[in-house]
Amino acid sequence: MSKKTHSLNLILEQGTLPLFFYKDAEVSLEITRTLYKAGVRVFEYTNRGPEALENFKLMRKMVDAEMPDLELGIGTIKSVKEAQDFLAAGADFMVSPIVNPKVGQLALEADLLWIPGCMTPTEIYLAQENEAALIKLFPANILGEAFLTSIKELFPGQLFIPTGGVELTKENLTGWFKAGVSAVGLGSKLISKNVMENKLYDELFSATKEAHDLVKNCRLI
Repeated sequence: MSKKTHSLNLILEQGTLPLFFYKDAEVSLEITRTLYKAGVRVFEYTNRGPEALENFKLMRKMVDAEMPDLELGIGTIKSVKEAQDFLAAGADFMVSPIVNPKVGQLALEADLLWIPGCMTPTEIYLAQENEAALIKLFPANILGEAFLTSIKELFPGQLFIPTGGVELTKENLTGWFKAGVSAVGLGSKLISKNVMENKLYDELFSATKEAHDLVKNCRLI
C-alpha cells in the first residue's frame, strides 16, 4: 500500500481529522500524547505561527519514539517553501487552505496525501486536476452542507472533508455525513484555546473520546 493511500485510509476509518497549533512546544507534545491516548491515529498540526516548524520537528521525534502507528500531518501549507520545510521535517501528509498545484506536485512526488482547501466548483476541479484524493471544504461553516449537496453530482467519486466551524453536535455532524462527506475536520471546537492555555488534558481526553463516539453514531444515521 502506498503512503498516500495509507494516510487516506486512516482518515476515512477514523472519520475525523483533529487539528491544532500552539506556540509552546511542550503543550503541543502533551496535546499529541492526549489525542493518541484517546484513540486518535491521524491528526494535523497547523502551520499557524513562527514556532510551528521547530515544534513539528520535536513532535516528529516523539511520535517516532512513542507512537509509531500515529500519522502526523502538517496543515496550512500555502507555498512550496513551506511544503519543502515540512516534508524535510517528516510530515506524513499535507493539508492546505488553498489550491497551489506546485504544493500538490511536491506531495505527489513524495507519494504523500495532499488535502487542498476549496470553496468553489472551479477550485475543486483544479484540485482534482492535480490528483487530490481528498478535498477540504473550507470554511465549512460558511459553505454549509447544502453546498456539498448541490455540487457533489458534478464530481462523482470525489472524497470531501469539511473543516472550519464543524460543530460537535448530532445535528451538524449528521447533516454533513448525510450530504456525503467522508470525514470531518475538528479544530477549536475540540481542541480549544482554553484547553491549551490551561493544559486541560483530562478534559481533552474525554472530549476526544466523546467526539469519536458521536461521529461514529452520526455516520450510521
